[in-house]
Amino acid sequence: MKTYYQLCILLAMVFRVCSDPVPLTNDLNDEEFAKNYLKKLYNMQEENKPSFRSKISEMRLKLREMQQFFGLKVTGTLDAETLEMMKKPRCGVPDVSSYKARAFSNKWSTNSLTYRIENYTPDMSKAEVDDTIERALQVWARVTPLKFTRIYNGVADIMISFVVRDHRDGSPFDGPNGILAHAFFPSPGIGGDAHFDDDEPFTFKSSRGYNLFIVAAHEFGHSLGLDHSNVPGALMYPTYAYSPPDTFVLPRDDVNRIQALYGSSTVNPDKPDPKPPVNPDSCDPNLVLDAITTLHGEKIFFKNSFLWRKDPQLTTTNKYQIKRFWPKIPNNIDAAFEDISADLVYIIKGQKVWALRGYDIVKRMSLSAFSLPAAVKQLDAALYDEYTGKVLFFVGRSYYSYDVNRKAMDRGYPKLVTTSFPKMTTKVTAAFQENGYYYLFSGSEVFQYNNGRLEKVLKSNHFLQC
Repeated sequence: MKTYYQLCILLAMVFRVCSDPVPLTNDLNDEEFAKNYLKKLYNMQEENKPSFRSKISEMRLKLREMQQFFGLKVTGTLDAETLEMMKKPRCGVPDVSSYKARAFSNKWSTNSLTYRIENYTPDMSKAEVDDTIERALQVWARVTPLKFTRIYNGVADIMISFVVRDHRDGSPFDGPNGILAHAFFPSPGIGGDAHFDDDEPFTFKSSRGYNLFIVAAHEFGHSLGLDHSNVPGALMYPTYAYSPPDTFVLPRDDVNRIQALYGSSTVNPDKPDPKPPVNPDSCDPNLVLDAITTLHGEKIFFKNSFLWRKDPQLTTTNKYQIKRFWPKIPNNIDAAFEDISADLVYIIKGQKVWALRGYDIVKRMSLSAFSLPAAVKQLDAALYDEYTGKVLFFVGRSYYSYDVNRKAMDRGYPKLVTTSFPKMTTKVTAAFQENGYYYLFSGSEVFQYNNGRLEKVLKSNHFLQC
């Protein structure tokens, strides 16, 4: 039997919270919320006790540790960017768990594991939960020799339950929109078990609420021995990000880490799974961006299934999955631009156009809505000129000028790009305007223009603060 005594021993060594559980709650003020966050997830003990060597408060040290983990600006202070990250829905396993309790093995000694679903959430049908749990386990089975067998009675290696608040494991849940779930590393007793906060609105395949497949697949990574990853876009990244279950492919970082524990799959070696998505590197000198747009003063840079957000008030540039902000927007987009006069951002892929206000889709359109010729099936880039109210659409070596006020194409177009942008002899792959300058991206280079004059050529990652 998995006893409460075994449970507390394991938690005391792994999470160090059994004797003093610290729930997170958004009802607290920001400072108290941050203290609880650092106690629960970064092993902070006494937040105001100076360290022996540096006399710096432990809270300051833990803030720096958390900021470094998430790639934020390391200040040691509770700034707005740090607090925003703290308040994102996430997994309840500590981010510093890799430093704790390695008296236990970080993997199972067998490749044949059992699981049992102890109860169900009322948010979904039993069939939907059963299907979701099975598919979430198969995420890991497809890339390793692991096999999972469901049992209906007795104690399984991975016991799965939906619970709320204090559920007697030393790590109480905190109600809606905070900690979504947690799981325990491989070991006797409670090791491997996964608990889901039933105060959360779990969904089957929808992007609304929290998709159980994504949450469960993440938690089962812990059940198998994986710590959190600090690679944005990885399944084992601590914060929740939606991805369509039917097209989900385990990212490369997760594949590498789980195979380091269990090895590669030996099933159908001649029919490998689809290649995991590549996590783009902002320091790659050959980086080719898909599209760029502004959004309420920020710049958004798109690449594959990711985006970088650059706030002019911050020195850091953060990378996220596109689905985290716009779950219904496709990856690998062709072009994007912000119509500042209408407070709309347009995302374009092929013939499809999505008009966004903030993070909400307000309209779906066809590319023909911009009066482009029927022969134009796909754009290479788009740029909004806030001074003229014109949108420039780049197609091959030509471009069109669309008047957003008249909602009509300007006469005399298309024109060769070199007509207005001399020396721009290659295809424009992304574009935006800032402070009167036009920035035209072509492959890994950026051409900066001022009044039709080429002023300088930069690298494509110039704005990403590599």
